[in-house]
Amino acid sequence: MLRVLAADDEAPALEELTYLLRRHPRVQMVRPAADAAEALRDLGRMITEGDRLDAVFLDIRMPGLDGLDFTRLVTGFADPPAVVFVTAHDEFAVTAFELGAVDYLLKPVDPGRLNEAIRRVEHAVHRDAAADEPEPDEMIPVELGGRTRLIPLAGVTHAQAHGDYVRLHTLDGSYLVRVPLAALAEKWGPVGFIRIHRSTLVAAAHINELRFDDGRAVVQVGDRPLMVSRRHTREVRDLLVRRFRQEARGPR
Repeated sequence: MLRVLAADDEAPALEELTYLLRRHPRVQMVRPAADAAEALRDLGRMITEGDRLDAVFLDIRMPGLDGLDFTRLVTGFADPPAVVFVTAHDEFAVTAFELGAVDYLLKPVDPGRLNEAIRRVEHAVHRDAAADEPEPDEMIPVELGGRTRLIPLAGVTHAQAHGDYVRLHTLDGSYLVRVPLAALAEKWGPVGFIRIHRSTLVAAAHINELRFDDGRAVVQVGDRPLMVSRRHTREVRDLLVRRFRQEARGPR
């Protein structure tokens, strides 16, 4: 059962969010706060008293300390709560996820969408910190035409370093995100992404073929051939051989 804090400077919005959270069967306690500064004071008091807080659901645009500043502060804590943003503004989604937010809900809050956010909070709270794996259905915020779009991790076929950015390729397009490729390789490795080149990360599930052209390994991802560096050839080959053998044996 979750113990959470809700913060919003608009009283009706805070009352609605508190009501929705309190009626959820997986939430044990909800403490409301009138703004981010009060939420920070409450969090500090709970830590001092040894009281557990699992998550904070808060607005972004608040007077004084805003939601993003609050998140920057609490991420420095030894055991920070999960953060879920609840806002009417979608333009902050990329920044929010870069700061480590678990989810980003738009007002008015849909109960079904809130249920998904609570599920994500439970996953973040209960998973082993050493196995910092993404959820298979993780949604990735990307910018497209000045707006934020969420794309599923399962739809990403490969990622390529692009200067200070990474270009994520899906079956229906490509998107730039501001994150190092090395960070994605570490985070997405446990869910089937493999490094085939210093600048390329590929979802093993989307590899159709491994072949050798003039002594160089190439993987086929959809209709795109991608070169495998000599350094990564053996690792890629061994992984794909294991996968093909498992598929040949079928489920037990």
